[in-house]
Amino acid sequence: MSSAPVQYSTVTSGNNSDGEREGAKPKVPRRTPMACQFCRGRKLKCDGRSTCANCERRGIPCVYVPVAAQNRQ
Repeated sequence: MSSAPVQYSTVTSGNNSDGEREGAKPKVPRRTPMACQFCRGRKLKCDGRSTCANCERRGIPCVYVPVAAQNRQ
């Protein structure tokens, strides 16, 4: 059984279907400036809200403690 090889063609248009501009920077998620005590201790992603999702799900108090800034040299 022999068949002809399949050829694929690509069609490009001037419009970007995603609505993004050419050369536009991709959106980078912002980093939460500080994690709550629970998330920091468990090394979890903290969303930074007054009661974060991790603490809310577990029903524990969400506590933020300021950390002294480290000087980088």
